[in-house]
Amino acid sequence: MAAFNRRQFLKATGAGAAAAFASYPGGAFAQGVGMTAPFNDYKALVCVFLFGGNDSYNMLVPRSNAEYGVYAASRQNLAISQTDLLPITPQTPDGAAYGLHPSMGGLQGLFNSNRVALVSNMGPLVEPTTRDQYLSGAATLPPQLFSHNDQMDQWHTLKGANVSKTGWAGRVADLIQLNVAGQQMATNASLFGSSLFQSANDTIAYVMGPGGPIPFDGFGDTTPFLEQRQAFANIIGADYDSIYERGYAEIQRRAVASADLVSNAIANAPVRNTVFPQSVLGRQLQTIAQLIDVRDDLQMQRQIFFVGTGGFDSHDDQNINQPGLLGGVSEALTAFYNATVEIGMADSVTSFTQSDFARTLTSNGDGTDHAWGGIQLAVGDAVNGDMYGTYPSLQIGGSNDVGGGRLIPTTSADQYAATLAKWFGIDDADMSSVAPNLDNFVQRDLGFML
Repeated sequence: MAAFNRRQFLKATGAGAAAAFASYPGGAFAQGVGMTAPFNDYKALVCVFLFGGNDSYNMLVPRSNAEYGVYAASRQNLAISQTDLLPITPQTPDGAAYGLHPSMGGLQGLFNSNRVALVSNMGPLVEPTTRDQYLSGAATLPPQLFSHNDQMDQWHTLKGANVSKTGWAGRVADLIQLNVAGQQMATNASLFGSSLFQSANDTIAYVMGPGGPIPFDGFGDTTPFLEQRQAFANIIGADYDSIYERGYAEIQRRAVASADLVSNAIANAPVRNTVFPQSVLGRQLQTIAQLIDVRDDLQMQRQIFFVGTGGFDSHDDQNINQPGLLGGVSEALTAFYNATVEIGMADSVTSFTQSDFARTLTSNGDGTDHAWGGIQLAVGDAVNGDMYGTYPSLQIGGSNDVGGGRLIPTTSADQYAATLAKWFGIDDADMSSVAPNLDNFVQRDLGFML
């Protein structure tokens, strides 16, 4: 092997980047605490983030004539044809008829079999807020409304008007770390890059690619690569005088062990019949299905996965792009649900959406601009399928419109997260740690989880 110093070798293997996401000692991913009251079942939450701001008032649309007329007048050239909407049948009707976007046939079927909850007019809130309070400045609001980065952070952290370096999934993982100390993977795992959603004080999320751990550069099965891996093992296994060198070497050792563990688990997952779309989102969800399938091998009891897909910032070409975007979400989530059925875990796995914000009801000519309250959905057999929250009036200048069809949410992201966290196993006494603004709202559990 050519002369190659240790710093160059570490850089070439990409180990530094991988190590940043390794977990605590005590096994490849163990969270470094003593075993206390382990869970006696398995549950997983899968957050599907729609980056850019989903125009969800074209995802769930009123079909009844009066309500559709208001919708069509507000949405102008962006309105979906009334006859093209896919009818759904809520369990608790509110007097209007509704339909899904015509590209979302898979989720239509799941909703009508009570496997999908649609939560209307929801978004980040510090406290219940009326239009008058908003316009007069009397309400405490999340800062930097309508800003992509700030509102994504709001969904991830539920920080309200405060500063937070942790996400609500990360705080959930911290709360249950004593219960899942025997797990071989971290509670939180992302397949779409490092996310504030999973940032925590005590536990560390594991980050991988859409198909699993990203291989270390310079590792392989042929002789030169095996020699490089052995050389790398010698470097990180050596004794060092500096505490920093020893700490860095330990992180590298855990990173290698973690990548091997997860890669082998995915490779050994049973071959299933469910066909996933080979989109970015479909590939991520397929990998999660494989990891759920080998949960017992990894001694898993609780997992929170983060996946994402983009393209929803529809300032232009919305009529061209939206069918494919919403159709892709529907197809991928339907395939994932079918995979959990095939695995026999549909009642233990709940997928749910988040997005920066909804879009303006008004058209900018070819698309929409940034707004606030929108519609999110949850999928699974543990979901009490129905419509939740209050579907708003879509009239421009209506009771929730603060300008241009930007609607004030009537259901908070804290309530949504708390409902999911309660099902996951978080006690109500600890819920303020997960959803810091929850106490400002009367309804702590929205009721969409069984």
